[in-house]
Amino acid sequence: MTRETTDFAHIRRMRETNPKMRERDLAAMLELSEAEFVAAFCGDTVRRIDIRFDEIFKGLEAVGEVLALTRNESAVHEKAGVYDKFIPGKHAAMMLGADIDTRMFPALWVHGFAVAKPQEDGTVRHSLQFFDAHGDAVHKIHTRDKTDLDAWEALVRGLLAEDQAPGLLQDVVPAKPASRPQPDTEKQDALRERWENLTDPHQFHGMLRDLDLHRLNALTLAGEHNAWVLDPSAVTDLLQRAAETELPIMCFVGSRGCIQIHSGPVARIASMGPWINVMDPGFHLHLRTDHIAEAWAVRKPTKDGHVTSVEAFDANGTLIIQFFGLRKEGNVERSDWRELVQDLPRPEAVAAE
Repeated sequence: MTRETTDFAHIRRMRETNPKMRERDLAAMLELSEAEFVAAFCGDTVRRIDIRFDEIFKGLEAVGEVLALTRNESAVHEKAGVYDKFIPGKHAAMMLGADIDTRMFPALWVHGFAVAKPQEDGTVRHSLQFFDAHGDAVHKIHTRDKTDLDAWEALVRGLLAEDQAPGLLQDVVPAKPASRPQPDTEKQDALRERWENLTDPHQFHGMLRDLDLHRLNALTLAGEHNAWVLDPSAVTDLLQRAAETELPIMCFVGSRGCIQIHSGPVARIASMGPWINVMDPGFHLHLRTDHIAEAWAVRKPTKDGHVTSVEAFDANGTLIIQFFGLRKEGNVERSDWRELVQDLPRPEAVAAE
């Protein structure tokens, strides 16, 4: 949908008549991407910003505490804290703060906006929102009570784009439907050899790229010693057991252009319909358990001994969420985390074998 053919007035009326609906849901109802919906309010409650990556993430530290949000279709990951310890990079950048920990891929951040959304109580909720070429949200940053709004406004003013007219500057590119290819069993021997020679978990993605293997297919071919199937309920079980035992974990949720990480314990676990939620001070997780089609336990060699993850995938084979036991590099993985993963439920047909 182009700027010339978009009825911005209709989009704004829909917002007015559905004040409690989330922008993402309103956009879907209007058959728009979320970026197209947000861009309709440029010149009103939305200001377009240039995505000058280093300037944004170096400047955010001065605004103090904010809320970082990264999501995909099935999981929402929210962390409160300060954007500090920014590590720039053309292809991959990082935040390595005590609370906000991300891996970001700047080339995939295409559209940026500063949003000022009026609330029913008369206040205004401010956010920075970033979207990819498909119009899907990559990352969002929301102000909180402790945010320095003067520093926030100064940062936004320095990033403002010249064009503040409604609509996107580039039309959205339709995303290719996700699908899982059939496993290529001819690659099994090469995969297992490469797998056994891993020395760092970060080498895993390169291994898949070199062998041109879908992540799930690699797990299928890796052998029981390296990866085994879990019951989809294992993810809920993991969160509940971690909370009961105060076991510190790492929880990864990614969009196309950003991976956001929580490191530490979880405490308050709550179910609501298909959602399993973590509702702790400073960390919220919302996960659609009905979207989990496959769950796997994965064991990767490192120079410090193997590390174990739990990974959940949707029906299209897309990775939804990952969990690890909290571990400092150079240390052996916690035995209580290994025991927790080993005890997670497996599908009945597998467990009976």
